[in-house]
Amino acid sequence: MKKLIQREYRTIKSIEGPLVFAEHITGAGLGEMCVIRLGTGETRTGQILQLVGDHAVIQVLEGTTGIDSRSTGVAPTGEAAKIGVSMDVFGRVFNGFGRPLDGFSPIIPEKYMEVNGLPMNPASREKPDFFVQTGISVIDGLNTLVRGQKLPIFSGAGLPAKELAVQIVRQARVAETSDFCVVFGAMGITSREAFFFRKSLAESVSMERTVAFINQAIDPTIERLFTPRIALTTAEYLAFDKGFHVMVVLTDMTAYCDALREIGSAREEIPGRRSYPGYMYTDLAGIYERAGRLKGKKGSITLMPILTMPDDDITHPIPDLSGYITEGQIVLSRALHRKGIYPPIDVLPCLSRLMNLGIGKGKTREGHRRLADMLYSAYAKGGDVRRLTTIVGEEGLTDIDKGYLAFADAFERRFIGQGESDRSIDDTLNLGFELLKTLPERELTGLGMARKG
Repeated sequence: MKKLIQREYRTIKSIEGPLVFAEHITGAGLGEMCVIRLGTGETRTGQILQLVGDHAVIQVLEGTTGIDSRSTGVAPTGEAAKIGVSMDVFGRVFNGFGRPLDGFSPIIPEKYMEVNGLPMNPASREKPDFFVQTGISVIDGLNTLVRGQKLPIFSGAGLPAKELAVQIVRQARVAETSDFCVVFGAMGITSREAFFFRKSLAESVSMERTVAFINQAIDPTIERLFTPRIALTTAEYLAFDKGFHVMVVLTDMTAYCDALREIGSAREEIPGRRSYPGYMYTDLAGIYERAGRLKGKKGSITLMPILTMPDDDITHPIPDLSGYITEGQIVLSRALHRKGIYPPIDVLPCLSRLMNLGIGKGKTREGHRRLADMLYSAYAKGGDVRRLTTIVGEEGLTDIDKGYLAFADAFERRFIGQGESDRSIDDTLNLGFELLKTLPERELTGLGMARKG
């Protein structure tokens, strides 16, 4: 971040958590970066969160430990938060502020970009298009991800969300072009998870087209608020300046929202639902809506945020608000995880609202759509039979019921439970047809002639 030190104010009134409350600050602007100079000569970076008259609330990025209100000065720089970007970011690992974690020197920036970017103007948006292959059958076949889409993954505590995130980073591709890359952002993760991510990315052949930003739980809370914005700023540079089709994977948005709540509490804001800030919807929208396609630009940003639902509650404010902003959701199932099925994606509550835009045209789209609908319907009927079995037992089932029960078991074991394999879309669709052929002919009327394929 560029710093141009101006007048220094030694007017700190109080310190609370990561926030410094200063007075008599003149000529500064909201969101402006500051240099915090301690009496020992040490400097830290801050950002003005709030201005009321000449009173300023400043968040200190490195934390407020050791700051003495009498001897510490605040110097506004006259600039917003910026990050230097260039093509050298590929294959690198940075912290949540964009500083190197991989032991290499900082990149030489081609340009500086403000991290607090704006959501895309709806009038400037292009309609999302083209299929993004993740190599995961449940996503590619039933909830297809489209270039420029926002499709979150709703997980639960203890479910393998991080493994799924790494698998998506490793396998994701766009068939129509080689100009595809991944920006990975992790927030509030443990040291063990950070080691897992770094090790997995380093061993992946896709690392040469990946850039990672990792914020750990031991890092300053403020850093968590910067991580997704810095990741998306880098993605905007790669997509709209360099023409790449970028997939952004952010995990875990729950840690981000908890940091937002912590900062809001320190600022003594009036809380909203479950003590989260009332503006959390707007804040999340400001992040999610930076994804998409722009008219006149070759590149695109596809966003897959991952969040942990507290107590597996999909009505919790974080998944609830995320669902309103994004175009569908992928939900992980604890029941499938207990069965040893990976990835444990619960098909029935999953949805991709833009699926039809990415599955081709004409007969190709019709065939894919029919197959997905029939698989969904057959699996839902199999679930109903399972629940019926707990009441009447298997002896009370008809032959058709038993067929649906067998289909549901095979569907979970073979279609959902693919493990860490990378399936092409053709393999996914062929497997779907193969599973449906186990059902009686009269049950497949929804597929029409497609079954003969």
